[in-house]
Amino acid sequence: MSSSEIERTLVRLVHEIIEKNDGASDLGLVGIRRRGVYLAQRIAQMIERIEKMPIPVGSLDITAYRDDLSPLAKPVVQKTEIGFSITGKKIVLVDDILYTGRTTRAAMDALFRHGRPKQVQLCVLIDRGHRELPIEAAFVGRRVQTTQDEMIDFLLSEAAATEKVLLVAKD
Repeated sequence: MSSSEIERTLVRLVHEIIEKNDGASDLGLVGIRRRGVYLAQRIAQMIERIEKMPIPVGSLDITAYRDDLSPLAKPVVQKTEIGFSITGKKIVLVDDILYTGRTTRAAMDALFRHGRPKQVQLCVLIDRGHRELPIEAAFVGRRVQTTQDEMIDFLLSEAAATEKVLLVAKD
């Protein structure tokens, strides 16, 4: 996907989120660190332009909730920042790529430590299949069939010099 294709996909996702939620009241976005946070911020800005109301955005670090890290690993835990109450809100959990479902499971565990939302919906830019857990996204930008020998490389202008989504073979 090129930068313009990413932008068009986000615009479509924004309209789907607004439509499915009958507007943006009681809506909050929480991005999964790293790239999910950037996407959540972009989505919130687009919703705000359309609905003429601010949308709270938080960031979630799931490192401590992962079940697929080696016991010898010493992961760097980053800060979770949710500056609004999620209790009673419709939360759209935002991530870049949905693959096995383990990141989403960890994110839900982390999210519920901050309150009890009315509803949690998952929004991803890319769904590449190969689920290990029964996780499905409510909002999907693009479904990409991949093999186990391929991976998706996602570059965003907030964290890289360029912006694109690439399907690449693992070394």
